[in-house]
Amino acid sequence: MRKFAAFAAALALAACTATQASDAVAPAAPGFWLGLWHGLIFPLAWIASLFMPNISVYAVPNNGGWYDFGYFLGIVVFGVGAKRSHTVYRDRIVRVRER
Repeated sequence: MRKFAAFAAALALAACTATQASDAVAPAAPGFWLGLWHGLIFPLAWIASLFMPNISVYAVPNNGGWYDFGYFLGIVVFGVGAKRSHTVYRDRIVRVRER
């Protein structure tokens, strides 16, 4: 019974995946490089989108996976998520060792 429940849960999750027809994306749709750029300027675009309804933080339609990958890299690796110093974590480790 547990195997059936796990299979049913996996099937339900698989049913939630989004699909798209390959001819639905225009050849000039934003790709990796525009996704990277949009990820880098995300904080500014988000603030601007609060006051201007014609500004969006994510390009739709885009070419799919490559745009998403560039957007992810732009935000996490090079943009908002990047942090050069990890002094907070070093301080926590030192405090734990001192106890």
